Amino acid sequence: MSGTFIARPKPQPEKALEDPAVDREFIGRLVRTFYTRVRSDARLGPIFAGEIKDDWEPHLEKMTDFWCAVILKDGSYHGRPVPAHLKLKTVVEADFDIWLGLFRETVEELCPPAVAATFLERAERIAKSLKLAMFFRLPAALGTDAARARSRE
Repeated sequence: MSGTFIARPKPQPEKALEDPAVDREFIGRLVRTFYTRVRSDARLGPIFAGEIKDDWEPHLEKMTDFWCAVILKDGSYHGRPVPAHLKLKTVVEADFDIWLGLFRETVEELCPPAVAATFLERAERIAKSLKLAMFFRLPAALGTDAARARSRE
């Protein structure tokens, strides 16, 4: 390479969704409706039941905090989603498609189209990020020596 530096535009931070109907109460209702579907799903239900057992309320509140932070940018979530998902050994990549399908059904049912589009765009980005973290870990795939060599390039 000639040493030419190509400046990339800085990504703009996501903005909070500004819709008077979308508040914590609305997001809590959406989360509860979604997880009712998850619990009934033949594939996802047992995965969640194995982790959450019968103590759903703390999880629902945590997910409400999560989605409030994602949608409203209110800073209410302080968890670490990737480590929480990495410990789930029975989850396979295709489970995220099921998760997204149920999420899509829920937001399309409860949200006006523009609001649903915002929720879906962010859910798809989150699912992609979690899938990459869980199933496409480059250093593990390459081995330690190859990963170190790549990092020096």
